Amino acid sequence: MEKVDVTVSGYEVREKTVTKTGNSGHVMVPVSWVGKRVKIVLLDPVEEE
Repeated sequence: MEKVDVTVSGYEVREKTVTKTGNSGHVMVPVSWVGKRVKIVLLDPVEEE
């Protein structure tokens, strides 16, 4: 996986760590964000198998 440069305009930035939930990942955000559009950017490389 190669790095890409991303430019995003928005209203707030939060840096979080993804936690495991069942067989997927989960990121908690404020309840006021429910129903709003967000973008998730992977900051650390994923080890390819």
